[in-house]
Amino acid sequence: MRGKERGDIKNNIIIAGVPRAGKSTVAHQIAVRYGYQHFSMDSCIAGFEKCFPETGVNTYAGLSSMETLRVISGKMAPFVRAMLDSAEYDEFEPGMVLDMYQLLPEDYMKHINGANCEIFYFLTSDVTPEERFAIQKKYDTEKDYTFYKSDEELREGAAYIVEQSRLMKEQCLEYGLPFFETARDREQIFRDFLRAENWRS
Repeated sequence: MRGKERGDIKNNIIIAGVPRAGKSTVAHQIAVRYGYQHFSMDSCIAGFEKCFPETGVNTYAGLSSMETLRVISGKMAPFVRAMLDSAEYDEFEPGMVLDMYQLLPEDYMKHINGANCEIFYFLTSDVTPEERFAIQKKYDTEKDYTFYKSDEELREGAAYIVEQSRLMKEQCLEYGLPFFETARDREQIFRDFLRAENWRS
């Protein structure tokens, strides 16, 4: 974890990044191993889309994938900050680990930075769209909505996931936020990230 001791880690953790980069896997492992409460913001976003369309949180609004990412990130980042500021999860030690796809580093810095949380990005920016397609095929399960998409749809999606990964990486570098490339040596990266000395005092 780039030299941080667990005692330096804030009470809540955000695991952000693109689909199939390992966000949910890592967040779940942090919860199981070290007692954090796991919260899936992507499930929450799906609830907003279905029940509160007036918020404008809508993956299927006819925008480009990049525009959709920017719109949802800009709307959900203040919501995440409000969750953290409620201090609901500060009653526990450790608190919450939240995994989230549609959160750009620029919106984290604008709305969430300074709250009682740390953020780590998991990306696949150093691959071609065809390599990204292979990752999707390898790690998709029946629980993932993309499992039921055609190869043509997945290949199209792979191109924009690479584009989004590159944007997130660029912004992580700009703001000095930690990120991990998981397209290669994925399991080793997970093992290194989840080492006990990173998460225990």
